Amino acid sequence: MPLIDSFQRKIEYLRFSVIDQCNIRCQYCMPPEQKLWEKQPNLLTFDEICRMVTILASLGVRRVRITGGEPLVRKGVPDLIRRLNDVSDLDEVLLTTNGIPLPTLARPLRDAGLEKINIHLDTLSAEKFCKITYGGDIRKVLTGIEESQRVGLQPIKLNAVLQKGINDDEVEDLLRFTANHGLILRLIEMMPIGPGRELMPSLYMPVRLIREKLAEKYTLSPTNPHLGGGPAVYYRVKELNTVIGFISPVSEPFCGTCNRIRISSDGRFQDCLAFDGTFSFRDLLRNPLMTDERIAAKVHWLLSGKAESHDDFQQAADIRTPCMTGIGG
Repeated sequence: MPLIDSFQRKIEYLRFSVIDQCNIRCQYCMPPEQKLWEKQPNLLTFDEICRMVTILASLGVRRVRITGGEPLVRKGVPDLIRRLNDVSDLDEVLLTTNGIPLPTLARPLRDAGLEKINIHLDTLSAEKFCKITYGGDIRKVLTGIEESQRVGLQPIKLNAVLQKGINDDEVEDLLRFTANHGLILRLIEMMPIGPGRELMPSLYMPVRLIREKLAEKYTLSPTNPHLGGGPAVYYRVKELNTVIGFISPVSEPFCGTCNRIRISSDGRFQDCLAFDGTFSFRDLLRNPLMTDERIAAKVHWLLSGKAESHDDFQQAADIRTPCMTGIGG
């Protein structure tokens, strides 16, 4: 039976976090004081991840994106990518990374069958990057982008979280950078999740304002809505011969077409980014008496409770996503 929730939304896209650790600390994602991570025994093993993905693929999931934290902090991810590419019924295995590990891992990932990749980069300024990430080195990201292109990963999408007063004046530079290097820029609204909740009053800006500003200078034409399987709305920028995507979960929610579920590195199921997952599949996967059919039935049962919308992220504190790094966005 395919995965269809009570609002008739068909679930085809799984975001699977493989680790909650990261090698940088973006100010809106991970609190600088956070030091506690899931201990290794609590993380799903690659065998457990592959089993869970196989079950979900049998239910209609067609696209799996590996996320973190920073997924490439976990050893062996290229091998996981290779194994997931062997799962029947999957159309795509994708990866989102901050790019820092790519100088050494782009080639193993490509050899494992990875074709497309999303790289997070909010700014082209080394100084701003260091500030946003609490000490990160942008040179590693830029080198990672170059290596990803060299080994043939395509397309490469650059994800940038729009931050008022920090990088909103840099969007055109980012757009020209992606155009000159054959990349695709995607602007994402900051969300009130984890540290982002406290930063919203000072840093939030709807991406619509940037789209309108760009339209004053460039010809923006709606383009292939299937350029990605996610919520981005894409426009072709005629003068630069490039494409830009806008993701607006706060100002222009896309809950009505949501096709995604998420599983955290410790097995927690999350059917909406706004709600913290409380049920974990870890114990079921580790129970020798638990069949795939019973796990599939549990997925259906959990999905039946998927909310119609995120209600502008106004959930009570005890049911919010506590930190973006724990679920992978």
